[in-house]
Amino acid sequence: MSIAKVTATLLLVVGSVSFSRGDDVTPKADLDMGNSAAVAAEVDRLIDEELRKGGLAPAALTKDEDFLRRVTLDLAGSVPSPKEVTLFGLTQDENKREAQIERLLLSDEYAENWARYWRDVVFYRATEMRSRAAAPTFENWMAEKFKANASWDTIATEIITATGDVQTDGQTALIFAHMGETEEIAAEVSRIFMGIQIQCANCHDHPSDQWKRQQFHELAAFFPRVNVRRKPKTDGKAGFEVVSFTPPRVGNNQNGNKNANGRQAFFDNPEVLINRLDKNNDKLLSKDEVTAANKQLARLFDRLLERGDENKDGKLSADEIKKIPPPNNQRRTQAEHFMPDLNNPGSQGKRMDPVFFVSSSKIKTELGDLERRNELASHLTSVDNPWFAKAFVNRVWSEMLGEGFYTPVDDIGPSRQASYPEVLDLLSNAFIANKYDVKWLFRTVALTQTYQREIRAQSAADLTPTFAASTPMRLRADQLYSAITDVLGIDQIGGRAQQARGALRGGDRSPRGMFNELFGFDPSTPQDDLVGEVPQALFMMNSPILNNLNRAEGRTRLAQLLKEYPEDKDAVIELYLLVLSREPSASELSICEEFIKETGERGEAFEDIQWSLINSSEFLSKR
Repeated sequence: MSIAKVTATLLLVVGSVSFSRGDDVTPKADLDMGNSAAVAAEVDRLIDEELRKGGLAPAALTKDEDFLRRVTLDLAGSVPSPKEVTLFGLTQDENKREAQIERLLLSDEYAENWARYWRDVVFYRATEMRSRAAAPTFENWMAEKFKANASWDTIATEIITATGDVQTDGQTALIFAHMGETEEIAAEVSRIFMGIQIQCANCHDHPSDQWKRQQFHELAAFFPRVNVRRKPKTDGKAGFEVVSFTPPRVGNNQNGNKNANGRQAFFDNPEVLINRLDKNNDKLLSKDEVTAANKQLARLFDRLLERGDENKDGKLSADEIKKIPPPNNQRRTQAEHFMPDLNNPGSQGKRMDPVFFVSSSKIKTELGDLERRNELASHLTSVDNPWFAKAFVNRVWSEMLGEGFYTPVDDIGPSRQASYPEVLDLLSNAFIANKYDVKWLFRTVALTQTYQREIRAQSAADLTPTFAASTPMRLRADQLYSAITDVLGIDQIGGRAQQARGALRGGDRSPRGMFNELFGFDPSTPQDDLVGEVPQALFMMNSPILNNLNRAEGRTRLAQLLKEYPEDKDAVIELYLLVLSREPSASELSICEEFIKETGERGEAFEDIQWSLINSSEFLSKR
């Protein structure tokens, strides 16, 4: 039997399905929302009843070894060892699955795995490429938050209101990822924390949602006073920091210095400026009046006269100042946000006051930067804002089950139709009732029979409904990296894993970071839209790094396995447990034994078998 034949025989190919919901189902009114097992059972009841209405039966629960691999990848981002698979299968405790979920949630690997997930959510949409250098800082910060089981509203608030050095303060990542650009931050805050892509209303009313252009710019008005600026060099290195920009009270700033940032006051508060500097009470500013207050402002005033003195009287009124477009580099330090006038792009546009678009809640316009952003975080994480809880629940459910109640996970909202909306409402309301307890949600989802169902074989025409059976998922880059290192018995994949694609585009230059450069993808992308790339396949099949570790001699994991198991049958079983976290079927075992005999060289045969298993779709996916 040739290597091509054994490879073709062993590779597993599976697909995915979709479904639309049926009639409404009412959840139980006396449900204990704090009890994960009870909520999980109610989720299953609602989904099963919906399936039965269509004359469909859900798939059976998956085998122990498949559940163990699935939940270990989902919660800890790695695969179980052969010993763990064997012991889990032998354990007779009927609550062993629940106990395993708890063990994983208490592990450091759980925190690290989900920190890496959110790192990708933030940085795959970054508009500032230099921000990738801060990705490890954000990852470490998120891991600490998950270890401490910080509530999701606490994490969101700290990210939205962040200030500090981007290399030491991980919460600054989202703002740094978009270099403090007002519209970009507003769009990402809405997308990540509410699943609403309001950025489509930046230049016009949203074409497929109810959101208006004015609502987008009212949201952006929460952010003009935050800025990313270069730090002074320390130890020969320059960095960036996220800072608050507070508009000055003309005459004195917080330190008592006269007319600090008066340049900005010309554009943002011309009436206040004129009232303070206008000595003859003619409601106009002259150069002499400005010079008397601040000589630096006087130099700016000459340029403003050239651009805004409409009646050529050598003075500026408040109306004339408002009509002057700020310099191109002025936008990042404006104290207010202006909605561009599409009919007059050169103008400053319409000043916008902060309003939270979901509830139409307005805030006081005189609030400083941190006060504004704290107000936004308060409205966004409020129990009265259903989209905050729904967005997180939908993401977690989608990542664990392969498809969300809404797809894509970051495009939900009142104009979208969810599948199984009663289930989403139940989980979201329970998440709120548990004060946005992240571990509570992971525990609850993992305890559902819906999550623990087996994969069903299906034809291309099969219309098996969503959540009736498990959906295979492509492993994220971090999960795949951990799986490969676990199987090959190494701490990290050495060499330049990104060489098939070219130079790294910035960011984490560790072996894991370089592997992510080749295999990574935006986790907000639907599974159906993810396709493998040729460089990825070439790395898995032809990489000298992996091929050297796949050898049956020396100090490799495979060489050790063959020494420990001199009988071919035992070695094949152990190899399957190692790579796929399960024993081979009778037919797979027969094929492998026949292949070993035909090859005539035990080590070479096992190298081919291990190569085939590592390149199988079963290994590359979560089943």
